[in-house]
Amino acid sequence: MEHLVELTAVVKVYPGAERPAVDHVSLSIAAGEVAAVMGPSGSGKSTLLNLVAGLDRPSGGSIRVDGVELTRLSEAQLARYRRTKVGLVFQFFNLLNNLTVLDNVAVPAELAGTSRREACRRAHELLDELGLDGQARSFPTRLSGGQRQRVAIARALINRPALLLADEPTGALDTRSGEQVVNLLGGLNRAGQTIVLVTHDPRLAGRCARRVVSLVDGAVAEDSPALVAVR
Repeated sequence: MEHLVELTAVVKVYPGAERPAVDHVSLSIAAGEVAAVMGPSGSGKSTLLNLVAGLDRPSGGSIRVDGVELTRLSEAQLARYRRTKVGLVFQFFNLLNNLTVLDNVAVPAELAGTSRREACRRAHELLDELGLDGQARSFPTRLSGGQRQRVAIARALINRPALLLADEPTGALDTRSGEQVVNLLGGLNRAGQTIVLVTHDPRLAGRCARRVVSLVDGAVAEDSPALVAVR
């Protein structure tokens, strides 16, 4: 099976830190796989996700995503990588409250060079698929938490990324909204989307992922099938 993500002996040490945030992590993720990264607070989960996203640079090791070696890229090339290869979903949505839902979704496509007309067409398509096209002209502050997270997922998918990275995507949601997002992520994976999911919630990992990578003190402590995998 083809590996979409390959990490080899990846280390991240922040200045002044007593130990690495990520400590010689080697990990491969296949195309079409959902992998959940779990561990206690401070275990390096979000740091690992940021390294794969190109938001942070490793202190050592190799990170390859969809054939791209991230450690060799300039800052401009990393920005292009983030626009074209990965989609990012955050716990607190990170939407722009002064832009409409439609514009929030369309902006990454326009930044990647897509025409305004085509970006809006694609944004409407995604919003319709996620049950939000009726909210296209609304502003994020008028939406529920679950709706805002669906907008954030639509934004992450606008450029058809090879890899979707989600950092605690249900952490700020109530139970019902969280279930909607879990079901959405499962549907995306069934359609072929590769997903790396950071979570502290074993139920979310069991619902979304077939595989769980556990981090302790920045190192891989366990890499095994999820205990429960309900589709």
